[in-house]
Amino acid sequence: MLHSFTRNHRDISTDAGFQFEFYCDSCGNGFKSTFIESTTYNQRMASESLGRGVSTIGNLLGGRLGNISNALERGVDIVADRLDDQSPQWRREQEAAFNQAQAQVKPYFQKCPACQQWVCRDCWNEEQGLCIKCAPRESTYVAKARAEAMKRNIDEAAATATVWTGKIESRTTICPACGQPAGEGKFCNNCGQPLGLSKCPNCGASVALGIKFCSECGAPMAAAPPAQSFCPSCGQENEPGAKFCGGCGAKLG
Repeated sequence: MLHSFTRNHRDISTDAGFQFEFYCDSCGNGFKSTFIESTTYNQRMASESLGRGVSTIGNLLGGRLGNISNALERGVDIVADRLDDQSPQWRREQEAAFNQAQAQVKPYFQKCPACQQWVCRDCWNEEQGLCIKCAPRESTYVAKARAEAMKRNIDEAAATATVWTGKIESRTTICPACGQPAGEGKFCNNCGQPLGLSKCPNCGASVALGIKFCSECGAPMAAAPPAQSFCPSCGQENEPGAKFCGGCGAKLG
């Protein structure tokens, strides 16, 4: 088993060689080691190439050389099976390459004595001798605190700010004439009835069209018509509000 100075590492080796990545316990940034070729792999490839070459020559010459090539091929197969990726020799190469990779990348890390984590240089506070999680850099922490305070102040000011001073007017959504949805315009989309608000003749409150009684004072929205005026001289009936009689011209009221 490979033993690393940090628990955050990854083996990205292949049959052809060995390479590893080591990661910072704090930020996760990684460092990749230099690729190291596998001697076992190169020997196996050379043996397989030799076996294929001898087999080709034997097939061309025939006879005894062909038999010799077959024997060599069988020998090469045995060697290839013995030198696969799981062989002890390959494992020894892997362990040696891993130790070499650790020696290469370890100078880029520091171990925090407080939390025992291995961190990269970006996450190391040199002045305090601790990682920045245990001892944040003063300038960075002050800048972060100021930025957070600024955001809180902006949010508080925005919550109490008046950003619109227009008037909100309710509008009848059901037409009082046809009883169908009337839309957002000034006239009903179904029957063309004008839409809007009327004022209570008693208290002046705004009331939707079609409402028979004021929702504020309870007074009927349809005010009683004023009494007719009768001329005291000739008895002629005149329109409400007339100041002179239409029949004889006498002054009314």
